[in-house]
Amino acid sequence: MSTTPDFVGDHDIDQTTLDIIESTLANTREEMDRVVETTAISPVIREQSDQFPLIADRKGRMVMGQFGSAIDTIIENSPFEVDDLEDGDVIATNDPYMCAGAVSHTPDMLLLRPIFYDGDLVGYSSQWGNLMDVGGKTPGSMPVQARTIFEEGMRLPPVKLYKQGEFDSELLETFAHNTRLPEHAEADIKALAAGTKAAETRVHGLCDRFGKETYVEGCDAILDRTRDGMIDLIREFVPEGERYTFEDYVDDDGMGNGPIKLHLEIYREGDTVHLDWTGTDEQVPGTVNFLLNEKMFKMFTGVFLIMAFDPLLTFNDGYYDLFEVTLPEGSVVQPEFPAALGNRLPMMARQFDVLQATFSKLIDGFSVAGSYGTSPNLVYAGTDSEGNDFQMLEILYGGIPARPGGDGLDGHSWWPLFRTVPAEYQEAYYPLTIDEYSTRADTGGPGEFRGGHGITKVYTFEEPGAITFQDDRAHTYPWGVDGGTHAERSQKRLVRADGSEETLPSKVENVPVAAGDKLVFSTAGGGGLGDPLDRDPDVVATEVRRGLVSESAAESAYGVVLSDGAVDADATEARREAIRADRDDPPEFDYGPLPDEEDLEAEIAAERREFEDGDR
Repeated sequence: MSTTPDFVGDHDIDQTTLDIIESTLANTREEMDRVVETTAISPVIREQSDQFPLIADRKGRMVMGQFGSAIDTIIENSPFEVDDLEDGDVIATNDPYMCAGAVSHTPDMLLLRPIFYDGDLVGYSSQWGNLMDVGGKTPGSMPVQARTIFEEGMRLPPVKLYKQGEFDSELLETFAHNTRLPEHAEADIKALAAGTKAAETRVHGLCDRFGKETYVEGCDAILDRTRDGMIDLIREFVPEGERYTFEDYVDDDGMGNGPIKLHLEIYREGDTVHLDWTGTDEQVPGTVNFLLNEKMFKMFTGVFLIMAFDPLLTFNDGYYDLFEVTLPEGSVVQPEFPAALGNRLPMMARQFDVLQATFSKLIDGFSVAGSYGTSPNLVYAGTDSEGNDFQMLEILYGGIPARPGGDGLDGHSWWPLFRTVPAEYQEAYYPLTIDEYSTRADTGGPGEFRGGHGITKVYTFEEPGAITFQDDRAHTYPWGVDGGTHAERSQKRLVRADGSEETLPSKVENVPVAAGDKLVFSTAGGGGLGDPLDRDPDVVATEVRRGLVSESAAESAYGVVLSDGAVDADATEARREAIRADRDDPPEFDYGPLPDEEDLEAEIAAERREFEDGDR
């Protein structure tokens, strides 16, 4: 048997060493998150894991991570050059415009650490996380009624928070002083710095073990291996020649403007995939504009193909030259400074929907339905009866769309690692009670594979204060595909202590609440995939018993007739035949009973006028 090392491509590194380096960096990414979660104090990071790590090579290319790299842009917008970086430096910024949208609203703070070994730059580590508050006009720094980023809090340009290991306490104190929760800001930023340090330690360990040159070569080989794998995916799954388009709409910007169109065209030339957002609506006055980082979108596109067809492939910057992206200047996916960006989440999530729907058209036999379409968030803030200020920020979830071979997830985040804040935590630290946190039955779109259900969370406020929240899909439906049915929309109700009720729009700012008032926060579901009449009747019966599907929906949507909780096979067969005989051929995409765009625009504007004219 030969003992000659199996070298990787044109790289002077053997397969075993490369696998060890790649696996160590993958584990390091997880360790970075764990370090941050156990040292931060804000629940949005500590409990919900709203932070994202990255390890890059010496050229600033992401080797391991989740959100794409903008290291070159950050340094370009800083007062120093790469050659000015020194061991122990850590750069901090939360300005979306100065990192090309690598962080996309002001509450996201990014820390970047150059990694040196024996005096040479061998890479970078970065970590960003969602701070609880960075100032601005509303608690949580995500106002709805803002027209510029100047209303969304303190912005820190790329500056050195640590210089050769020396911490600039005055810089951090100045930043934290401009937030409503300075202790949280200080602790969370230091936690992010600790995450970058963990990566530096592991990279040093790899250099100690294999040598600096081998580590650098390993990073190049990981990037090239991913690129080779992506070329194979493109050639196999992305047809050449035809152009495929899809459109969807974000409801509104929270100021009466909407619906807001996103339009994507995808086509392939050789080994290059073109993704063109031309035809997308212009930026809007409100805060839902999304400064889409070009590298980030390339990463999202590659992740879709990798997770669908080759999940063992590492996603990184290696394949970015295989994608060409057009982002029209002045559009809602490339707004011009100083457009407000605070509630960019509906646009961010909807571009996932549009991307996967366009791929559903071009990849034969692989379709994905529409989602709940944002990452809803709620802020509850005020001063309690003892004079103590409080401020809660929570991210909520909805229905993930059905996909080939599987149901969508109920009440889940778009981001796989996000978690729910435990009710016990919220009730212990904030003046409220969680009365209900449940799955919304029948909200996931019926299909052979059911869309994920939305959730309902009911809060009883125990102290006077104000609430600010953003959601979406209150006017548009998450679509079903290939015979699957659309999901149900989101709803918000405020039940006053005297029993009166008020329906709220999906985006509101500083709505006063009194002790005893309840907020019923219900999110949208995900669309279904495939003919609901092809769904296994026993699965439908099980979901009826679990309270996920009502007995009436089992019969009307799935054609499943139950008797004492069990499937009546003969009645089910007859019912399904009757439904098939009466229905028309389903559309490729089921958008639900929507009015035309002009009527929808009038509906959204009227809702906003009615809300703003209400007596509170």
